Amino acid sequence: MRYDLNLLPVFMALMEERSVTRAAARLGITQPALSNALNRLRDTLKDPLFIRERYGIKPTQFAEEIGPVILETLAKLDDVILGRQHFDAATSTRVFNIAPNSYVEIVLIPNVVARLRQLAPAIKVSLAPFGADLTEAGLVSGTTDMALGRIVDPPDNLVVQHLMDDGLACVVRADHPDIGDSLSREQYEQLRHVNVLPPGRMRVGLFQALERQGLRRELAISVTHFLAVPEIIAVTDYCATLPRLICKQIAKDPRLKVIESPVDLGTFPVDIAWHVRYRNDPAHLWFRQLLVETAAELMNPD
Repeated sequence: MRYDLNLLPVFMALMEERSVTRAAARLGITQPALSNALNRLRDTLKDPLFIRERYGIKPTQFAEEIGPVILETLAKLDDVILGRQHFDAATSTRVFNIAPNSYVEIVLIPNVVARLRQLAPAIKVSLAPFGADLTEAGLVSGTTDMALGRIVDPPDNLVVQHLMDDGLACVVRADHPDIGDSLSREQYEQLRHVNVLPPGRMRVGLFQALERQGLRRELAISVTHFLAVPEIIAVTDYCATLPRLICKQIAKDPRLKVIESPVDLGTFPVDIAWHVRYRNDPAHLWFRQLLVETAAELMNPD
C-alpha cells in the first residue's frame, strides 16, 4: 500500500487542535481542503479517526493509539531535513514567535533584542501572550516557536529546558515612615501589599513560598503586570514582593528602595519550551543558545 505523507501533518493538526477550523488555519488551507484530506485519511486507515462533538472533535481510540507513532515519524523527518539546512544568523530574516510571561518580557527580552541587533540584525522577534496555559500560548500546536516562563506539566510533544532561577525581595517607597533598611517578619505582616497576578504559574510559586514559611500577607491591591507596581508603591505605604531581577531595575528609581524579605522565600525557575518539531532546526537551535547565553550573563553580570 502507498501512503500519502502529506496527510500526516493533517492528522497531527487535528489531533492537537481538536478543531477542523483551527487545524485548517494552522495548515494554511481551506476547511473543505482539510475535510477532503481527512476523508482520504479515513479511507486509508479504515477508521473514522475523529468524531464531531459540541465544541470540536474527539479522536477515536485508534487515532489515540497511532498519534504518538505519527508524531515520532514526523519528528524524525524534520530532524533529517532540517539538519541538512544551512543557517547564517548574520544574514537570516527569520521571524521568531515567542510567548514570554510578563517577568521574562521585562527581564530577559530587552537583553535578547540587544544581542540580536549585534549578531543578527535582520532577525525579527514577535511576542505573543504567555496565556494561562501552553495551549493558549500556541506552543502545543507549534504556531509559537517557544514559550519562556514557568513550564508545568508539559504535554509529550514539547521539549523543556531549564534556563535560569531567580529569587524574591521586597520593595517599599524610599521615605517609608515605618521601614528602614531591613524588614522584620512582624513588619511584613502588618504592611499592606501589592500583589501581581500575571498569567501562568508564577503567582502560585509566591503563594506557596509564603505558605511554607507561615508568612501572612494582607493584600491591598492586585495588578496584572509588574510595571504597575512601582507607581503604586511610590505613592503609598504598601509593600511588594517581587523577583530580584525586577527589583534590580526598580532600585534605579529614587522614589523606591529594595530590601530583603524577612524570611528566605526560595527561588523560582524559568524554562524554555518548544514543540518537538523544532528540536533540530538549525535556526531554532541558534536562538535557544542565544537565550541560554543571555540568561547566563544576566545572572552573572561580572
